[in-house]
Amino acid sequence: MFKKLVAIEPVSLIPMAEKKLQSLAEEVILYEDMPSSVNEIVKRIGDADAVLLSYTTTLGKDAIAQCPNIVYIGMCCSLYTPESANVDIEYANSRNITVTGIRDYGDEGVVEYVISELVNALHGFGINPDGSPRTPWNGLPSEITGLKVGIVGLGKSGGMIADAIHFFGAKVSYYSRTKKPEAEIKGYQYLPLKKLLSENEVIITCLNKNTILLHNEEFNAFGNHKILFNTGLSPAWDDQPFNAWLKEDNRVYCDTLGALGDKALLNHPHVNCVNISVGRTKQAFDRLSDKVIHNIESFLKKA
Repeated sequence: MFKKLVAIEPVSLIPMAEKKLQSLAEEVILYEDMPSSVNEIVKRIGDADAVLLSYTTTLGKDAIAQCPNIVYIGMCCSLYTPESANVDIEYANSRNITVTGIRDYGDEGVVEYVISELVNALHGFGINPDGSPRTPWNGLPSEITGLKVGIVGLGKSGGMIADAIHFFGAKVSYYSRTKKPEAEIKGYQYLPLKKLLSENEVIITCLNKNTILLHNEEFNAFGNHKILFNTGLSPAWDDQPFNAWLKEDNRVYCDTLGALGDKALLNHPHVNCVNISVGRTKQAFDRLSDKVIHNIESFLKKA
């Protein structure tokens, strides 16, 4: 059991999980607002030996170094790589602090979002950002059947999106750091990035936070009259070539401002951003809570 566990920001646990925390620490403090500075983070942690946080606060060396009692940091959000994490994992590990994160809790909502927006675009359902009636992407209402779709990053969420659009009849190809034999068994063809961009009408980027693969050469290869989805937590592109690409007959879809990157683009006629995290569903909170509690219990059993 921990002596003191502090959630330094809202961590989206369901009530049952918050109640469970009470049995895992002698004292539990759950903050419901965001810390405004490093000093505020340090003040909130105090003498706690366990810390929880979500993806919206950075817990860096400057804060961790001032909190000598920490032995455990639980990220109540996705942890893919130390480089993309909002916790300085390398420094924490040098202090013998265990850092855990979770994965695969909000992917289902992301898949539904992509399918929903893609269907709306192809059929012309709904209205444009400027309030005008939407017209079908290719002039006449069309199906996903036969649509050429490229996935950039075929991890868990990318694989789920690929499976979903393939179910609706899309022709799927992908680019990833490594080839995926299991994907090619399903008929998904691996292509080098520039070839993937040039040969597909729709591209869906499913990358880790702060991973940028689309530069000037990539947008030149992508060309015009294309649709780009970004399902990551940050832009997958360099600003300048992306902004130039947007001026042409192209469209971009993303769920949050973080994925879009530039608030000034929210009202751009070629940008569709719902500004809501589509992975934050009731079911996702259930999965998140279960995994956070499991990580804590596993750590305490080994301690």
